[in-house]
Amino acid sequence: MIVVKIGGRVVKNSLDKVILDIANINDKVILVHGGGDIVTDYTKRLGIEPVFVTSPEGIRSRYTTKEELEVYIMAMSLINKMITSKLCSLGKNAIGITGADGGLLLAERKKRIIVIDERGKKRIIEGGYTGKVKEVRSEVINHLMKLFDIIVVSPLALDVEESTPLNIDGDQAAFAISKAVKVNVLVILSDVEGVLVEGKVVDRLTPEEAKELSKKIGPGMNRKLLMAAESVENGVNKVIIGSGVKDRPVSSALELNGTVIVNG
Repeated sequence: MIVVKIGGRVVKNSLDKVILDIANINDKVILVHGGGDIVTDYTKRLGIEPVFVTSPEGIRSRYTTKEELEVYIMAMSLINKMITSKLCSLGKNAIGITGADGGLLLAERKKRIIVIDERGKKRIIEGGYTGKVKEVRSEVINHLMKLFDIIVVSPLALDVEESTPLNIDGDQAAFAISKAVKVNVLVILSDVEGVLVEGKVVDRLTPEEAKELSKKIGPGMNRKLLMAAESVENGVNKVIIGSGVKDRPVSSALELNGTVIVNG
């Protein structure tokens, strides 16, 4: 079993390549998708100006209000069903769900978050409707995998305490699921060839090397490296960070093109 995570830019620019490639892979697949650019587009169409915040670590992320949460759910559901429909039309036995379905991903809403304001000062604001995954109900995945070859998952989670779905980071969802079911390979596809240092792709890293390198590279990729290291330390055989915009993107990553984080 493998997990594939595709970022928003891959969804927007290279989705058909990913779908066709996954349809030809002879393994069980959990596909976790993003779609931030599409969410932003729909938000603006509906007259809602999207808001983005920057953390003290320099990570820029969507600030999800109650109003925008509804748009987020709508857009992610559209992406999910488009992917699932195309896979089914290619003869694959696929199902599309969100992390909230079946309580697959249980999360806690961030009550407060620290951001950097326009003056460069740290400020504490209301957390909105974003969450952090606290639990993965792996039995949901295991039961579905007895019936389907491919599970397409939207990055939503359920906050049981507040009875609300939450926007969660797609990478976080993919890493959490991978650790919970201890998949053989987790493939993270973005618009770059892998982890770049001085313009060159780093081919291979141990978890310890990944943690060390995370201190020296930019926001976004540093979090991927930290989560990749933790995943390998918790039972995932290997994590591969590669390009989702080339031909055969998943197969290419499985052929170890990109940055491979693995023990030893």
